[in-house]
Amino acid sequence: MRAAARVVTLGETMAMMRSGMIGSLAHLPSVDISLGGAESNLAIGLQRLGVDTAWISRVGADPLGTRVMREIRAEGVEVRCAVDEERPTGLMLKSRPTGTSTRVDYYRAGSAASALSPADLPEDLIEQAEVLHLSGITSLLSPSAHAAVLTAVERAVVAGTAVSLDVNHRSRLGTGEHLAALLGEFLEHVDVLFGGTEELALLAPGADDSDPRALLQALARPGLQVVAKLGPDGAAALVDGELHEAAGHRVDAVDTVGAGDAFVAGYLSALLDGEDVPARLARGNACGALACTTPGDWEGAPRREELAALLAGGASDPVSR
Repeated sequence: MRAAARVVTLGETMAMMRSGMIGSLAHLPSVDISLGGAESNLAIGLQRLGVDTAWISRVGADPLGTRVMREIRAEGVEVRCAVDEERPTGLMLKSRPTGTSTRVDYYRAGSAASALSPADLPEDLIEQAEVLHLSGITSLLSPSAHAAVLTAVERAVVAGTAVSLDVNHRSRLGTGEHLAALLGEFLEHVDVLFGGTEELALLAPGADDSDPRALLQALARPGLQVVAKLGPDGAAALVDGELHEAAGHRVDAVDTVGAGDAFVAGYLSALLDGEDVPARLARGNACGALACTTPGDWEGAPRREELAALLAGGASDPVSR
């Protein structure tokens, strides 16, 4: 029998059409099929690091939904996914208009995952986990999806399951003010909070998003770990009143989408391993850097042996420091 998932997450994963060539989709001749979603990116990243993880969602009764479930399950993630006979699997188009830019277009209105509701939360799955991980994306999908988030948090609090939240604001789904209002309904129950500086500033009105230290202090409260993702500049965390900072890695980035999810996977895996805050930040930074060196939202998420090689500074290290 499979062991209970240590981390549970829920949210939409979409089928992805992407081109490996540079240029506008208005002119490119072909695309490849993959998938992407912040929560499944996180789940795959954790699973590759040896943390049993479960992903809750909905897909359509269509070939793309089958592909989404198959790919995530193939990574070892426990898939708890309803198949909706009425709504389609969401779709995203990802392209590189220039050599230094990425464009993502979403076709997710009315998708199967937008109908997520408390009824989609399996019995006892959250209660048996050590961490429930959420992102702000899910709350913006629909009122019923937000209700699922609130119910998941309520169940986690009762069970003593820690709650992790990545703000992950998607402006095409809603304004920052709307997201802040939704997240404010359960922010007091969050144990680990992640975000870029602009995202964290949504939850701390008046705070200066150009000063990560001041921003972390503005969000501080007893029992909360606040982690600022700073991209190539690394990361900072305020834990138990102590500020920690870790330098990032400089890489020849191929695709930066999904790097933040890989960072969170690295941090949470180190937390579950009992590592101290500097080690959590170091692993998160390494995972985020490695994710940037491979095309795709999740394909570059490292396994432990790859991570060890990077952190050891081996000859095959792709990072230029």
